[in-house]
Order: sequence, then structure tokens, then C-alpha cells
Amino acid sequence: MGCEKKSPWVIHYDGSSCNGCDIEVLATLCPGFDAERFGVINTGNPKHADILLVTGSVNEQNEAVVRQIYEQMLEPKAVVACGACACTGGVFADCYNVKGGVDKAIPVDVYAPGCAVRPETLIDAVVAGTEVLERKARGLAACGKEGAPWA
Repeated sequence: MGCEKKSPWVIHYDGSSCNGCDIEVLATLCPGFDAERFGVINTGNPKHADILLVTGSVNEQNEAVVRQIYEQMLEPKAVVACGACACTGGVFADCYNVKGGVDKAIPVDVYAPGCAVRPETLIDAVVAGTEVLERKARGLAACGKEGAPWA
């Protein structure tokens, strides 16, 4: 069973950021940086998305939401932590309600650091996310079932 390449569809979730990274995510998807040239399509439905882009840190209020979006996505899927806050909690890491980066709630496949993260870094992260998707798809095909452990 061969592994097909396809255009990655992304869904973006703003955890609790200052909106700096959100603006950069939107700039990446707009004609200026044109992530569409790699086939990247933004969707609002987790069931259609291959890659989850998360900006901002994880806190008590949004942890369940981040998990719910992740669980609604079909396998194979990849998660990109966009910006310093999503990677580690950033400047908000010591706040009373901040648990830390996205990896405190769900598994993260690609880290895209920066404050705010640059569009070039986001493009590189999404391309790396597509490589993660390909590896995971090969793992699913090799095992012949969904939910198999990845090689």
C-alpha cells in the first residue's frame, strides 16, 4: 500500500496569546507569503484538518478545548506549536494560570519558536509537519490499522 502525498489542511487555534503570533499565522496564509504555493489550505473544521497550528500557552481554561480539537482530528495528524508561548509558555510561563506550552495538553510534533514567530519559520514548520504526516501515514499503512504506534 503506497503513501499518497496531499496538500496539508491546517486549523489554527489561539490558546491565550497576545495575538502577535496569530497575526503572523494569518500573514503566512495570505498572498504576501503565500503558503498556498505548498498546497496549505486553512479550514475551520478539525475533521478536515491534517495539521493543528496552536498559538499561545495552555492554561486552565483552554486545556480541554485544545484536547477536544486534537481528538476530533483524524489520523494521521500533526501539531505545530507556533511561537515561544506555545513552545514553552513564553513570557507568561510564570503566571498563576499558565500550565506551559501546548505539549502540556497534547503531543507536539513540530516547534516553531519566536516572539512573534516569523512567517518563514511557520512555512518551514508546516513543511516539517507534512513530513511528520507522511511518516505517520506509512506507519498506519504498515500496521494496516488506525491508531497504530508510529515508527
